[in-house]
Amino acid sequence: MVDVDKAVVAKYERKGKKFEILVDPELAWKLRRGENVRIDDMLASFDVYRDVRTGERVSEEELQEVFGTTNVYEIAEIIVKQGDVPLTTEQRRRMLEERRMQIATIIAKRAINPQTNTPHPVQRILNAMEQAKVHIDPLKPAEEQIEAVVSAIRKIIPIRLETKKIELVIPPQYTGKLYGKIRAYKVIREDWRNDGSLRVVIEVPAGVTEEVLHEFASLTHGNIQSRMVE
Repeated sequence: MVDVDKAVVAKYERKGKKFEILVDPELAWKLRRGENVRIDDMLASFDVYRDVRTGERVSEEELQEVFGTTNVYEIAEIIVKQGDVPLTTEQRRRMLEERRMQIATIIAKRAINPQTNTPHPVQRILNAMEQAKVHIDPLKPAEEQIEAVVSAIRKIIPIRLETKKIELVIPPQYTGKLYGKIRAYKVIREDWRNDGSLRVVIEVPAGVTEEVLHEFASLTHGNIQSRMVE
């Protein structure tokens, strides 16, 4: 159980009623991100409060009415995953850096320098983000921030989001092995042949074209046909 002095208050509102629990901030955010967490390790108290400051507890009857259970573990999981869990200063700083790096890495894979038709290194993108004083939201998914970041750093470096189309002809003995990887990209066209082979056109971020070609060639031991499609 967590030391109460190190806990934060997770809040949740449902059916016009408020519920609060005391939790470890690190473990609570791990749970929110989908990691496996022991609920009893996360809780600083096994009580569900109306208001932690006053110590007012919620009755079992009301918990049953709102959550359909009186099991504090199940209730705590709902509150943490669906409610509001405050970040500590250190957590926010760390999550901000992680999100910043994640965004820069995605942009490096998807964008090119239109002057040279080559990708920008991650560090160059990070430097441009800093120069442009880009606002990053640590709680907002990286994907939802890409366009705004690219728009901001375009004032600092020449950059363009770009995709390439690749046509692959995959022998029948490799189609099962590769099909899941193919679906990770946008499939433009798909044609299954009578011999069981697959001709497919996929769209990939320009910055990872060579990486994708190398991966498919490696997985088929070179027994794959590939070409760029205009």
